[in-house]
Amino acid sequence: MLDIKSLLLLILSSSWGVVTVVLIGALVYRATLSSREDDQIFLDDAEQHYYREQQAIIARMSRLKGPIIALSLVSGILFLTTVGVWIYQGYSSF
Repeated sequence: MLDIKSLLLLILSSSWGVVTVVLIGALVYRATLSSREDDQIFLDDAEQHYYREQQAIIARMSRLKGPIIALSLVSGILFLTTVGVWIYQGYSSF
């Protein structure tokens, strides 16, 4: 049977893992969007759909910035908390 400290450590580490996997997914998605983005595009009036595609890609990338920062912070806080609980369990078992 798990005691409360072990259960807390299990919940924290599982939460950290889930948040980190979502963060990695968001980073991979941003990287794939970034690979389709062109730095400079020269188009005439007949090819304006390329310009609109580039603007849509840039808008999606800028919308990802906030969630990536938030997920990074939550992942870091959960990691540090998990390590702190693990160290506390180690010292309290002596």
